[in-house]
Amino acid sequence: MSITLFGDYVPLLLLVDDVPENLELLSDCLDDYRLTVATNGVRALELANGSRKPDLILLDVNMPGMDGYDVLARLQEKPTTDDIPVIFVTALSDSTSEEKGLALGAVDYVSKPINASVLHARVSAHLALKAAKDSLSHRAAVLEEEVLIRTREAVAMQDVAVHAMASLAEARDNETGNHLLRTKNYVRLLAEELSARGHYTAQLNPAYIDRLYKSAPLHDIGKVAIPDSILQKAGKLTAEEFEIMKTHTTLGYEAICNAEQALGMDLNFFDCAKDIALYHQEKWDGSGYPQGLFGEAIPLSARLMAVADVYDALISERVYKKAFSHQKAVIIIEDGRGKHFDPVMVDVFLQIQTEVQGIAQRYSDA
Repeated sequence: MSITLFGDYVPLLLLVDDVPENLELLSDCLDDYRLTVATNGVRALELANGSRKPDLILLDVNMPGMDGYDVLARLQEKPTTDDIPVIFVTALSDSTSEEKGLALGAVDYVSKPINASVLHARVSAHLALKAAKDSLSHRAAVLEEEVLIRTREAVAMQDVAVHAMASLAEARDNETGNHLLRTKNYVRLLAEELSARGHYTAQLNPAYIDRLYKSAPLHDIGKVAIPDSILQKAGKLTAEEFEIMKTHTTLGYEAICNAEQALGMDLNFFDCAKDIALYHQEKWDGSGYPQGLFGEAIPLSARLMAVADVYDALISERVYKKAFSHQKAVIIIEDGRGKHFDPVMVDVFLQIQTEVQGIAQRYSDA
C-alpha cells in the first residue's frame, strides 16, 4: 500500500526500542512517514500522550525497566491512547510471546531480523485500517449529532403544538395560560414525590413523568367543541347543559385519536394524552364520568390530573365562582380522599402542599 492513500496527510509513527541501531533500521525502513522515537517505555508513554498523538506505534518487547507488554497495558488504560494501533517488533519469535502480545491488544507482531518490505506493508495496512475506522467513527458521531438535533427539533415542535392547542381551549374557557403551567407542574411534582416515596414506581419512571408533564395541558382540549353559552355560563348549568359539558372528555380523546391517525404511527405520548383527556373527570368511588371507572381502573395519569386540576380550579377565579384560599382548597382535597381522589395521592399531596402552593404562587394569574 502507498502512503498516497492518506492524501496530503503524512501519518506519524512512534518507534520504541532501547537499542539505537534498531531505531535507525526502523527509521530507514519507514522514512516516508513522519517519525518520532523513544528508547524506553516511560518516554514512549510521554510521547503517546503528547499534543500530537501518533497514528501507530512500533514497540519493542524486551526493554529494561518497563517492557513492551507493560507499555501496551498502560496505553490500553487511557481512553486518549487506547485506540492507537501497536505493532510489536521483537526478537522473540515463539508463539506464546506472540499470543500474549495480541491478547493484550497489539494489532500485529513482527519478528526480528526485520524484512523492510514486509514491515512497510504491514504498517501501511494497519494505518489504512485505522483511517477507515476513524472515518466510520466520525461519520457515526456526525449522524448521532444529526439525530439528536432532529429529535430536539421534533420534540420542540410537539411541545409548541401541544401548548398552542391547549391554550386555545383554555382561552375559550376564560382561563389563562398560567392554568396550564400550574397544572402540569403540579402533576410532575406529585408524580415525582409518589415515586420517591415508593408508590407506583413501576410506572412512574422519569420518561413516563416527562410524558405526563408534557401531555397534561391537553386535559381539557375537548372544551374547544363546547358551546360558549355553556362553557362561559356564569350560573349553574342545567342538567342538559351539564351532559353537554361532560362530552368534553370524549371529544378531547377523539381529537387526539384523530391527530394520532393523521400522523400514522403510535406514540407513547398519545397514549398518555388520551388517557388524561378521557378519564381526568373519573372519580375514585366510581361516581365520575364518562365511564364511571372505579379505583385503579382509572389510569394513573388521569388520577394525577384529577388532583392537579381540581386544586387549581379551587384556588382560581372563574366566571361562576371566586377563588378559594389554599387552605380551603386543601381541606376540600382531603375531604375527597377515597371518594373523588386516589387516597395515596391525597396523602402525598398533603405532605407536599407547601411545594404545591409555591407553584401556584410562581405562576399566579396576577
